[in-house]
Amino acid sequence: MDLLDFDAQDLYFEEALPEPAQTCLNQAAATYGESGAEDWLQRAAVLAPEHPMVLVALYRFFYYQHRLTEALGIAERVLRLFAQRLNLPQDWRVLTAAQLDVEITALRFYLLALKGAGLLELRLGQTASAIARLEKVAELDRLDRLGARALLEVAQTVLDKPQIINSDITKPEQAP
Repeated sequence: MDLLDFDAQDLYFEEALPEPAQTCLNQAAATYGESGAEDWLQRAAVLAPEHPMVLVALYRFFYYQHRLTEALGIAERVLRLFAQRLNLPQDWRVLTAAQLDVEITALRFYLLALKGAGLLELRLGQTASAIARLEKVAELDRLDRLGARALLEVAQTVLDKPQIINSDITKPEQAP
């Protein structure tokens, strides 16, 4: 299975979104960085709680606000919703390649949510769980179209040198 072979299928952002929810997403984008942006996103979530565009907007908002636990909650929600949509097991740990004869774009969305959850767990210091998620994506995406293997290498480095996760390597050293 090639996860890039989805020419004739709709992508998540092509799924019809009710106009009021779209208006809320537009307002959230227009007010990003202001205190009201999250309110607009939450309104969109009330209007279209299972719509992929709303879920992606919430995920990105929380991720870029460094609210990683909340972003992880959204990724978990996507996994539950799309497992149901695709008739997959609710527990991603028992998912097998034999079960993946489903709509490829929805499957990509599901697997990207699983990869994203792994990345978030890695950043939250939940390394063992992160590795399990990333290994599952790599197992199901044999051609590595979603890039889980590179993240697995990072996760392994964190396991080998746990001080890396808490180091402050992004700040320049101060002169004495």
